[in-house]
Amino acid sequence: MNTLHGTGVALVTPFTPDFQVDYAGWRRLLDHTPQGGVEYLVINGTTGESPTTTAAEKAELLRVAKEHVAGRVPLVYGIGSNDTAAAEALLHSTDLEGITAILSASPAYNKPSQAGIVAHYQRLADAAPRPLLLYNVPGRTGSNMSADTTLKLAEHPNIIGIKEASGNVEQCLA
Repeated sequence: MNTLHGTGVALVTPFTPDFQVDYAGWRRLLDHTPQGGVEYLVINGTTGESPTTTAAEKAELLRVAKEHVAGRVPLVYGIGSNDTAAAEALLHSTDLEGITAILSASPAYNKPSQAGIVAHYQRLADAAPRPLLLYNVPGRTGSNMSADTTLKLAEHPNIIGIKEASGNVEQCLA
């Protein structure tokens, strides 16, 4: 599956009472969520506790998702960092076979300028082996991607959309 349309759901990562990833619960989520009419799943996003799961847990969640979903719905995988080079390295080191697109939040904490956001995403889009979805979530990153920045980035052939979570409807209409 290599196209996205409709509604995607960012999945949580279930944990056991002793703080281990609950892979049986993960499989249940992977089965249950598409039954409600969802057209694609987002794994390893901020909703999926990506800032707090280990590299090994991320790899296993990805492996299980690809194996368990087996093409029933497209998968979007979250890759990001406030360090552009680190995010680019993850694009190259992560097994993205079977992934339809990559979701990447704008850099957190260091609050880049709009030009910095453009430079970050252009570098990732150039390096990404799959189409890239921008993710504007100022409540988590500390900076807002302006409508002008989004429109400029939309010109890149490997950027296919945005998850807009600013809460600013007027920005979405710009």
